[in-house]
Amino acid sequence: MTAKIRVSTDAAPAPAHTFSQGIRKGPFVQVSGQGPVDPKTSEYLFPGDVAAQTTRTLENVKAIVEASGATFDDVVMLRVYLTKREDFPIMNDAYGAFVTAHTTDGVLPSRTTVFTGLPREEMLVEIDGIAIID
Repeated sequence: MTAKIRVSTDAAPAPAHTFSQGIRKGPFVQVSGQGPVDPKTSEYLFPGDVAAQTTRTLENVKAIVEASGATFDDVVMLRVYLTKREDFPIMNDAYGAFVTAHTTDGVLPSRTTVFTGLPREEMLVEIDGIAIID
């Protein structure tokens, strides 16, 4: 049986609550929901700017994926949580630019987008993901 391993990195914000940044079990990596938080200061960044928040959030996801031993090419699924439907096209443009720039094999991850409330008022976006290491 494969052990469950906590994934941790200083290149992404420390968890604010009782969960891990990510978990790896065998080839599977689950990244906990990330927000637009500066890993060094733990401050929420870019109030009101969903594009910048999306990019910062994806940088945090990528850092955790890489800390697990995976690469961004190993990401098979990203889930995006938005607070407002009208932010979708802005998020989608920023998301597309980031994912395209960081996927070297040309196969983009699957994605689901959900509209919901988020834990902090200043958060416009949260993203979690799954990677599978070959």
